[in-house]
Amino acid sequence: MQTFASGSAVLLPVNATLGWVLAVLLVAAVGVVALGRLSPDHGHGRAVEVLVAGARAAVQLGAVSLAIGWVARSAYALPVFVLVMFAVAVRTAGRRITADGTWWRTAAPIGAGVAPATVLLLATGLVPVRGIALIPITGILIGGAMTATVLAGRQSLAELRQRHGEVEAALALGMTERDARLEIARASASEALIPGLDQTRTVGLVTLPGAFVGMLLGGASPVAAGAVQLFVLVALMAVQALAVLVTLELVVRGRLTGGARAA
Repeated sequence: MQTFASGSAVLLPVNATLGWVLAVLLVAAVGVVALGRLSPDHGHGRAVEVLVAGARAAVQLGAVSLAIGWVARSAYALPVFVLVMFAVAVRTAGRRITADGTWWRTAAPIGAGVAPATVLLLATGLVPVRGIALIPITGILIGGAMTATVLAGRQSLAELRQRHGEVEAALALGMTERDARLEIARASASEALIPGLDQTRTVGLVTLPGAFVGMLLGGASPVAAGAVQLFVLVALMAVQALAVLVTLELVVRGRLTGGARAA
């Protein structure tokens, strides 16, 4: 415990300096987005979103930091906490992908990726059924599945709208609607795998990911920290591959429809 405390203090001491540095960085992010009009409508909507996201992150992390100790010790609070994470991920992904009432169907790709991986880890005993271990692992997997679902959904729907004429031509040639849409959307949906692939390919060379650094600060050996990070990266690739596949299937079958939200 002492190793973790001293290590974290060296990395980022929690004091007034950290507070104003965070404020400066958030203001800089908002200013750059606003000045560059980096919004879908060329206005300032995305700058407001950046500001709100930063403020929400501070509030949410503060609340979670206070609650995590109690959640980790409670057999009843643990599954509720995991379900809340899952529900928020579904809502976030759904709103990013579509503006109509099909948003809730993003539960399928996120769940299809996360559930098998979590069951496998618990069944093999690699991750104990304790909040302090289960919460961060499931959080990483849910977050990865959410990101892959959003990217696959938005890109495949956009591609289908842009190349609608090609879908019609394929239908005229006798292809089913599902197969015609799949031919157009598959390549764009696969782009959602690129961030995870690049992160895995460059690990240790470009960045030292959070799980690795956290293990080191907690006093683990570099070999143990590397093993945990490898597990996280490989699990994420499996989770994201399943999420992209299910998202693509929902799109080509017309289960996820409507225009994507701009924000």
